[in-house]
Amino acid sequence: MAETFAKACARGGLHVFANIEYHSNIKGEHSYYRVRASERDVQSHVDWIDVLIALDKETLLGDLHKEYPTHNGHRNEVSPGGAIIYDAALKLKPDDLGRPDVNLYPVPYMDVLVGALKETGHDKELSKYQVMANTVAFGASIALIDYSFEQIAEAVKEGFTGRKAALGELNVKAARHGYDYMRNTYHDSFPYKLHPIPSKEKRMVIRGVQAVGIAKFKAGCAFQTYYPITPATDESEYLENHQKDYNIVVVQTEDEISAVLMATGAAHAGVRAATSTSGPGFSLMAEGLGWAGHTEAPGPVIILYQRAGPSTGLPTRTEQGDLQFVLHAGHGEFPRMAVAPGDVSECFHDTFDAFNYAERFQMPVIVLIDKFLASSYRTVPILDSRDLKIDRGQILSESDLAGKPMYKRYEFTPLGISPRTVPGTKGGIFHTTGDEHDELGHISENSEIRIKMMQKRMRKLQLANEAIPDSKKVGFFGPEKADVAMVGWGSTKGAIIDGMQDLEGDGIRCNFLQIRYMSPFPTELVTKHLSNAKRKVLIENNYSGQLGGLIREHTGIAMDYKVLKYNGRPFSQNEVYEGVKEAIKNGVKEVVMAHA
Repeated sequence: MAETFAKACARGGLHVFANIEYHSNIKGEHSYYRVRASERDVQSHVDWIDVLIALDKETLLGDLHKEYPTHNGHRNEVSPGGAIIYDAALKLKPDDLGRPDVNLYPVPYMDVLVGALKETGHDKELSKYQVMANTVAFGASIALIDYSFEQIAEAVKEGFTGRKAALGELNVKAARHGYDYMRNTYHDSFPYKLHPIPSKEKRMVIRGVQAVGIAKFKAGCAFQTYYPITPATDESEYLENHQKDYNIVVVQTEDEISAVLMATGAAHAGVRAATSTSGPGFSLMAEGLGWAGHTEAPGPVIILYQRAGPSTGLPTRTEQGDLQFVLHAGHGEFPRMAVAPGDVSECFHDTFDAFNYAERFQMPVIVLIDKFLASSYRTVPILDSRDLKIDRGQILSESDLAGKPMYKRYEFTPLGISPRTVPGTKGGIFHTTGDEHDELGHISENSEIRIKMMQKRMRKLQLANEAIPDSKKVGFFGPEKADVAMVGWGSTKGAIIDGMQDLEGDGIRCNFLQIRYMSPFPTELVTKHLSNAKRKVLIENNYSGQLGGLIREHTGIAMDYKVLKYNGRPFSQNEVYEGVKEAIKNGVKEVVMAHA
């Protein structure tokens, strides 16, 4: 229902940001969904609630009855003057909630649902349809904020197509009964209203995993491997649902070792190949990653959806703890590119580019995303792919090879990139091996060849750094000169940009440097932006401030303050504001945020 509401708001011209938080157990623990709708663009969530829709008692009061409670209930997050909609069957008194400053709206969910089912002749099947009590609560909330029921009805029906169309109509009926109950019982008593606004811009509501999947289709990815793991599986399932339409083969392998090796083999075989995983799976891919780099495979593209570790950690929670691991995974030294998009649009464009760079520079490319960015919905303009061009690098054809005495797959060239062939090309047969090798691919332990091969492979990172546009290496927001320079990467981007407005409102002039390419690292650009910054504040979703260490390694510049969060939850807009103020106003060198 939260996603339905988000889509209905987007159809009404509003901007939306929505994210879900859920436990890793199969069932029984508390989950919740936040939806933020606004007339202006919003890129993050906030930690207060204007309308709380509670489907059970635990949502309101928490689980303090348990031996090890995990939350204190969401009633304390409701803003003064806000609203709480809850099931009247709970028979809670206002004193039970302890919030005299908010408006309470008890609604008898099941009674209202029974009324809706009677109208359609389904009241004898209550046990089958009782889950639709949440649709009743949803309809009541729409009436409370006076949003267009027609927009909602269309969005509800959109989720039930084909053989499930009748179920969609039944859900609309349940929502309508909840809507009417709220209108008739409480008579427009809530001051907060939300209305559709005219908008000429066409927008889509999209998650990070969907943006990555669409980019793979557009880039011509023909082979995707995966082993199921949260939260990466969502992307592969999305590809599976559409693979017949886009000529892509999606293979669920027996483990992540097979996943990376099959994808690398497919890249050697001449197709664009990818694999997607999370931290524990990427750990298993380390040796395969080295094999891809050493054999100069034109890929694969590896999408790494970070979650909170180590080990199993918090498997359904978010974190940015894999940055340094990605840069050093695998024994020995070999080139790999790593890019970290900061929003769903960048997920699309950076994934598309990853395939071009993988084939052009013949190395694995890792796209670093996290659970928060993967699963959050946001309204964005329709993704524009008109200027995207596929670049497969230098591939020799049969005519290129004609008359040559021998094809050298690993030929030493002035630029360090050896022309490749697609298997089956006449005259283009070659050897490849995980051992050190000569230009023909034959195993060699000659010391001079070893030096030249290492230099050849590593030189490709320099070439990549020269080819990537500066506008894609980093993002810079705000004035050139500011009181505070905020530095971050990945999904913290939205909260930082939104938080900048709050800081500016307090008279704190600030800017934001977003670093996207981690390898090759944009040393010159980062040095340019940070060398004269007055106060530098690092904002990261990890314990040690990994990006800060990477910046110091490449530039010698140290961060003045750190605002960190590592409880498995993402940064909110207000946390950026609170954390930066705590750092610079009170001189706290390291601020740890703990909002749920």
